[in-house]
Amino acid sequence: MASNGVLLLLTFIHISIGHAGFINVEVRAENVGKYGQQSLLECVYKPSEEAEDGQLIWVHWKKEGVEDILFFHKGDTTAESRYSFAEPSWNTTNRNVSLLITDTSVKDEGEYTCEMETERGHGTKETRLRVTAKYNKPAIKFDPQTSTLICESDSGYPEGQLRWFDEFGTEWTKSAQMEATVVGSGLFNLSSKLTLKDGSTFSSYTCKVFNVSGGKEDEATYTVPEPENEGRAQEKEVDHTTKVVAPLVVIGSLIVGLLLLMLLLYKRRSQLGRRFSTRPLIMGGHQPVDTSDSPVEQGEDQSCPDSPA
Repeated sequence: MASNGVLLLLTFIHISIGHAGFINVEVRAENVGKYGQQSLLECVYKPSEEAEDGQLIWVHWKKEGVEDILFFHKGDTTAESRYSFAEPSWNTTNRNVSLLITDTSVKDEGEYTCEMETERGHGTKETRLRVTAKYNKPAIKFDPQTSTLICESDSGYPEGQLRWFDEFGTEWTKSAQMEATVVGSGLFNLSSKLTLKDGSTFSSYTCKVFNVSGGKEDEATYTVPEPENEGRAQEKEVDHTTKVVAPLVVIGSLIVGLLLLMLLLYKRRSQLGRRFSTRPLIMGGHQPVDTSDSPVEQGEDQSCPDSPA
C-alpha cells in the first residue's frame, strides 16, 4: 500500500510539472513596419493535446522602456492608443494574440515581449519591430556660382545614401559631400553636393537614393549643356550679328564715299572758278606799253614849226 501511495504521488507531481510547460509561444524574430501604416507583430500560442481546451487567463504586451502597451486579464482589456489585438473577434479561446499597431512611427521601433498565462501553463517570447520609410524622389538643382550640383531626398528612414553616377555608369560618390538631417518625426532628409570640375565633358549626372539595405528607391538625372552646343549657339549669335552689321557697314561705307566724292568735286569746282576770275587782272598789271604810235608824240612833232624862232 505504501508503495502504491508513493507511485500515485510521483504520478501527480509529473502530471503537474508537465502541464505547466504545455504552452508553446511562436513569434517572428523580426517584423517590418512601414511608416504611417499598420504594423503586425505576430504571436501565437499552441497548447499540447492535453491542454487543448485551456483558456487564456491574461495576455501582456510590453515594449522596451514601456511597462504596458496592451494588457488583457479575465475579460478586461487595457491598451495604449494605436495598439490592439490583431484578431477582430479575439476572445479567451483564440490562440492568435498578435499585436496590431496603427499609424506606425519611428518611435515604435524596438524590442517587444509577448507574454501569456492559460489554464494549463505560462509562456513568453520576444520579437522586434523594424520601421522603414521610403525616400521621396530626388531633386537636383545647379548652383552656377560654384558649379555645384545639389541633390536632395527627404522623408526616409533609416538613414540612407545618395550616390552620383555619370552617363556611362561611373560612380562619383566619393567626390561628393553628403549630409543627413533628422527632422521632428524621426525621419531623415538627405542632401549631397557634387562640384563639377572645369572642362567636364559628361553630358548628364544621375543622383540615386538607396535605403539602409542597399536597395535603390528612386533617382533623378540632370543634363549638363554640352560645350559644342554652347559653341554652336555662340557661332549662331555671331552669324546673326554679322548678318545685321555687314549691310550697315556697306551702306555706311557708300555714304562716306559719296560724301568724300562730293567734297572733292566741290573743291575742284572752287579751284577752277578762282582761275577764271583772276586771269584779266594779272595780264593788265604786267603787260609793257608800246609808245611808238602814241598820239602824244605825233602831236609834239607837228607843233614845233608853229613856235616862234
